[in-house]
Amino acid sequence: MISRYKPSPGSTMSLAFCGNENNSVAYNVDGGVLNNGCFLDALNVVPHVFLLFITFPILFIGWGSQSSKVHIHHSTWLHFPGHNLRWLLTFVLLFILVCEIAEGIVSDGFSQSLHLHLYMPAGLAFMAGITSIVYYHNIETSNFPKLLLALLIYWVLAFIMKTIKFAKYTEHGIGPRQLRYCITGLLVLLYGLLLAVEINVILGRRYMCFANPTEVKPPEDLQDLGVRFLQPFVNLLSKATYWWMNTFITSAHRRPIDLKVIGKLPIAMRALTNYIKLRKAFEDQKRPQGTAPQGPKWIWQALRKAFGRPLILSITFRFLADLLGFAGPLCISGIVHHISKDNRTIQQLLGIYFISSKEFLENAYVLAVLLFFALLLQRTFLQASYYVAIETGINLRGAIQTKIYNKIMRLCTSNMSMGELTVAQICNLVAIDTNQLMWFFFLCPNLWAMPVQIIVGVILLYYLLGISALIGATVIAVLAPVQYFVATKLSQTQKSTLEYSSERLKKTNELLRGIKLLKLYAWEHIFCDSVEETRGKELTSLQAFALYTSISIFMNAAIPIAAVLTTFVVHVHISEDADLSPAVAFASLSLFHILVTPLFLLSSVVRSTVKALFLHLVIYLFTHASPALNLPGKLTMIVGQVGCGKSSLLLAALGEMQRVSGTVTWNRNVSLTPLHVLSISGRKRGAVAYASQKPWMLNATVVENITFEMPMIKSRYKAVVEACSLQPDIDILPQGDQTEIGERGIILSGGQKQRISVARALYQQTNVVFLDDPFSALDIHLSDHLMQDGILKLLREEKRTVVLVTHKLQYLPHADWIIAMKDGTIQTEGTLKDIQNSEPDLFDQWKTLMHRQDQEFETETVAESMTDLERKNLRRAMYSREAARTEEDDEEESVESDDDDNLSQVMRQRATIPWRSCGTYLSSAGFLLLGLLLLSQLLKHSLMVAIDYWLAHWTSHVITAKLEATAHNCTIDCGFSHSWYLSVFSVLCCLGIVLCLATSVAVEWTGLKVAKELHQNLLNKIILAPMRLFETTPLGSILNRFSTDTNTIDQHIPTTLECLSRSTLLCVSALGVISYVTPVFLFALLPLAVTCYFIQKYFRVASRDLQQLEDSTQLPLLSHFSETVEGLTTIRALRYEPRFRQRLLQFTDANNIASLFLTAANRWLEVRMEYIGACVVLVAAVASITNSLYNQLSTGLVGLGLTYALMVSNYMNWMVRNLADMEVQLGSVKRINGLLKTEPENYEGLLSESVSQVPDGWPREGEIKIQNLSVRYDTTLKPVLKNVNAHVSPGQKVGICGRTGSGKSSFSLAFFRMVDMFEGRIVIDNIDISKLPLQTLRSRLSIILQDPILFSGTIRFNLDPEMKATDEMLWEALEIAQLKPVVKSLPGGLDATVTEGGENFSQGQRQLFCLARAFVRKSSILIMDEATASIDMATESILQKVVMTAFADRTVVTIAHRVHTILNADLVIVMKRGIILEYDRPQALLEKEDSVFASFVRADK
Repeated sequence: MISRYKPSPGSTMSLAFCGNENNSVAYNVDGGVLNNGCFLDALNVVPHVFLLFITFPILFIGWGSQSSKVHIHHSTWLHFPGHNLRWLLTFVLLFILVCEIAEGIVSDGFSQSLHLHLYMPAGLAFMAGITSIVYYHNIETSNFPKLLLALLIYWVLAFIMKTIKFAKYTEHGIGPRQLRYCITGLLVLLYGLLLAVEINVILGRRYMCFANPTEVKPPEDLQDLGVRFLQPFVNLLSKATYWWMNTFITSAHRRPIDLKVIGKLPIAMRALTNYIKLRKAFEDQKRPQGTAPQGPKWIWQALRKAFGRPLILSITFRFLADLLGFAGPLCISGIVHHISKDNRTIQQLLGIYFISSKEFLENAYVLAVLLFFALLLQRTFLQASYYVAIETGINLRGAIQTKIYNKIMRLCTSNMSMGELTVAQICNLVAIDTNQLMWFFFLCPNLWAMPVQIIVGVILLYYLLGISALIGATVIAVLAPVQYFVATKLSQTQKSTLEYSSERLKKTNELLRGIKLLKLYAWEHIFCDSVEETRGKELTSLQAFALYTSISIFMNAAIPIAAVLTTFVVHVHISEDADLSPAVAFASLSLFHILVTPLFLLSSVVRSTVKALFLHLVIYLFTHASPALNLPGKLTMIVGQVGCGKSSLLLAALGEMQRVSGTVTWNRNVSLTPLHVLSISGRKRGAVAYASQKPWMLNATVVENITFEMPMIKSRYKAVVEACSLQPDIDILPQGDQTEIGERGIILSGGQKQRISVARALYQQTNVVFLDDPFSALDIHLSDHLMQDGILKLLREEKRTVVLVTHKLQYLPHADWIIAMKDGTIQTEGTLKDIQNSEPDLFDQWKTLMHRQDQEFETETVAESMTDLERKNLRRAMYSREAARTEEDDEEESVESDDDDNLSQVMRQRATIPWRSCGTYLSSAGFLLLGLLLLSQLLKHSLMVAIDYWLAHWTSHVITAKLEATAHNCTIDCGFSHSWYLSVFSVLCCLGIVLCLATSVAVEWTGLKVAKELHQNLLNKIILAPMRLFETTPLGSILNRFSTDTNTIDQHIPTTLECLSRSTLLCVSALGVISYVTPVFLFALLPLAVTCYFIQKYFRVASRDLQQLEDSTQLPLLSHFSETVEGLTTIRALRYEPRFRQRLLQFTDANNIASLFLTAANRWLEVRMEYIGACVVLVAAVASITNSLYNQLSTGLVGLGLTYALMVSNYMNWMVRNLADMEVQLGSVKRINGLLKTEPENYEGLLSESVSQVPDGWPREGEIKIQNLSVRYDTTLKPVLKNVNAHVSPGQKVGICGRTGSGKSSFSLAFFRMVDMFEGRIVIDNIDISKLPLQTLRSRLSIILQDPILFSGTIRFNLDPEMKATDEMLWEALEIAQLKPVVKSLPGGLDATVTEGGENFSQGQRQLFCLARAFVRKSSILIMDEATASIDMATESILQKVVMTAFADRTVVTIAHRVHTILNADLVIVMKRGIILEYDRPQALLEKEDSVFASFVRADK
């Protein structure tokens, strides 16, 4: 049977199904039709033609009527049994059919006429295979199971035909040695399996042969129109290529992506689902012993149980991808090897030609196609592995965050105040630690796959190069620990950088929070220097960071060069007749490239693993103590001096303190039946409305803050707002009570926050109300109104038990029960009468402090007295925020407007890269560094290409030399000398390594220089900015410039810039080399480049939106955590934990869905780029093979071209990803640049600092002349003081009073030029202050502000940051401020620590420290701006006396909060709406019946 076929001279090349040779066996049917090979092939065409004829009309015509579609919004409901198996089998089927087509074409190449039957049936089968899956998909999503009948018939027919063919082959002695026999056998198996799947669908859905078909319902997620994340629901092809993301990513160009667009999370991915899963895993471990095991091992076991399965799937995908990755080098080796050989054997059986598998795989074109498929598969598996790992990580993060939140809900508040646990630590736990766990899950597959990859790689290298490969691998292995060392050093320096930057942030935060005080005291430079000093340390740390980063980048680039160099040097020297053919050289080059990645990553993966292993999720234990008390119903008041434990008493009652002894008993029954008393530790009580001393605000609207999760009852809401006199405040707000009040109520003043906090307590419908010092930040009118309308009227009418902590003793007569406290114990309790009898001394002391009868106020005075200053401040803050907001709105409106040009312009702007910010960034580095950067990068990449080109040149010469030697048949003389080639190669490699170092250092140095420049400029700008900036810009956004944006510029932009420039240049050089080797490639490059351009264009916009969305959804999550921690007491008092947990779940899910979409978008890009890369490889391979066969292209260049083609997809991916990252990161530069445009205050005065113009002790006398002064806060606003005239003699005590908002505070700020004095002047001791340098003016006056501000540090630093005063002066000041005993008792005395914001002192004590601070600065003018607002009356009266004595010879201007404090003044100024109403001695004014001052005093009695 087997015969070599010799063509007859007469035959011509023509087309026929069975070929048309004259002596053809093809048409011989003597042994029966079925014994003719060509007829067998023709028979196999039948089923495919049948399927194509049947399905095409249905697919194209009948698809209009999709009547029975179940009404769900996605056509993604996949519900036929065996769905995934069918897709897998179809993919395998298509691959085998491609092999069959290729085999047919290759075996047909041996005959002279074309035998269509060898590959046409396979081609039709391929079309039918694709049609079958498209048809099936459409039927499944439209739910027409009956139409699957066509597929059933097709599988039966195909199976029968292939079986007949297979049987005939076996009969004729064709066996496994012939490739076509194996292919046919596989096809029989596949068609059989697909038939089984089809029958399974009938059995599962019972759509035929059964009386009643199975009813199925779509899953809940698909019925929910809000779920748009479809990855879990789509078919296999869409899952692998993220096809469902197409419309999502392209639509980002038309409208920005927001939370509405991305919809909800599928149920299985929600935080609650995963939390329950995790909790169950934890509980399962407890069961056997009944006790909970401890330690990290326990946590890891629970995590493995809850999230282990998807991780195993991810690892499997990763293994497959890594093994397929080795197809590249092997195929290159095969292609280059076989181009230069020519071997053909062929068999003819059954009248047709057969080839063996070996011959098939020796065809270079076949190898090129196989390489193409291997790349597609490898990339798909790799991306699938990444996706599954990240998705698991995100699910885990959601579960852990929920777990931490539930833990926080059970935290004891006392250890928050003891500083054992700060809000920052909790936020770190949520933001950083949970993310690290997530990344660990992402890197986990690498941990398992990398060792395997390394082992396989080394084995293959050994197979190619022998012992020298092991030496090359050893170089990599020896340098890997060095990389690990560098990586650990990197993480250490990053840690220390982080410590310095958080210290710098803490200082910056304090500087910004206290900026008003710093400016008034002219201390901004002290704090600025302190920040700069920390920044200096941070920069030193950053230098180390930059150094290690550059070493790391350098090693990454240099190790492969070093390894290749060593290997080839050794290879040439060890063996005399070294086989250094292009096939060997370039295959090993690719292998080295593959090997470097796992070895480099292994170090960082091991490091992250170690980090993750130490992340025990912290579990806390706490302690604190409290006294015992008895609170009967009705109105109970708790009074006592500052710091005697009044607030602690309330907290103890709420169960917020750790009980040392005693119980808290809550009486449950309010009815008159015999009382049922529960003795418990304060845990099973009902809800309590609680208004804390420091008001706690939600970042929500005013109305949400007041109703606080309660249903809106109009009448009740109105009554509460009225009682707290909030209506005028609400009227001012731009959106009324729908105005967002910002984080921690940033836009409200203290008094407004306090009143909203009280309003919340009044609005809640609880039986018990706790009010902790609700009057501290309110003036007398507001306090009275709140007491009368809110507490006495509203709460009494509703018969609620009220506990009130207060300093306002004039309200004691209203109390049903009074508790007087002293030093943490109860001094006495009872009704006012009881105390009068039992403690007459105490009662007399109170009486002198109260001295005023409780009188009903005229409603007019109250109505007039709304805190107008607060409102004015608010109006200012609001005005600017509105301006900013309207700008944003304008932008958004312009986006939404129907004007297409406008829309397209805005969208175009979103699609372009912010080149200007890039320019700003690079120009900050200076031209020298920039030039160095560009030059080194270009040189480095040119050298890289030169090294590889030289290798190609060298190896091609080796082959030519061998061929010549064979031709000349000489053995000894014709030896090929490697030495010249080797020395050039070595020189090039060494230069390459040096340049790698130069570029990496240049990039990092540029980054450092820019970081230094930008931060310095920013800090200096902010320090000198006018107060207006801080009043109109939320503090958070300025802080963000110093934190996130500075961090981005410090650490992220340099590395991104390096990656971007490297990947771009690598990509360009790779495409250049391929085009040089095969110029024909340029034709294919054009469509690929266009595709690439559009993919990156769409991806960049979507990616930026999603990254911003991920960041912006993380903020509410973190602020919800910090809000919860700050308001724990209030939330728990009201028993609102479940509602807050619900909100957390919403925030977590929003953040997670943004992360998931971002991951899917990244995978979408990478899959597409990898597929384009695979196409590049295919085109390059086919072109270079053809070129080599017909145009004698040297094999070395073929190898070179293919090696570069293999890398293209990686480079393209990195290029687009880095471009997108760069775009997001340049936003930081843009925002910082925006702040750098701020106009500073005018610090230069007309007079210089010299003694001749400004005397040394100025102002000595303290004489003040105010002449025709008009003041406004901004050129755009109305004046707040109008033509004010006044004269204060040296040493006079002046009191300024007036309704809130009358311009009192603006008056005090005018002395310091903190406001715009656009008319008139102030002359102090004969010097016009507008001519003085600001620094001089502000450093010579003293002021005490209404809000006490303390800085973290020591008491000494707080009193005297300039370090000018002696200890005696400081103690004297403390004594004057009644603080000496307090400070004496502290460890360290003057050097005792003050925590951030002075939280370790009470509000009153902080105010006293501020007084002491003013006394230390011995200036002859002191201004007190409502300085005694939050001090109890006893301390206040002492203070007044002290001020009068200690400042007997100085000028004191007091802005009065309580009018009686200025009765002893020498001069009283009464203000109204920015003008002076009355100006005289207090006695003179009191004598006038109709004077406004007199009416104030009467009201204050």
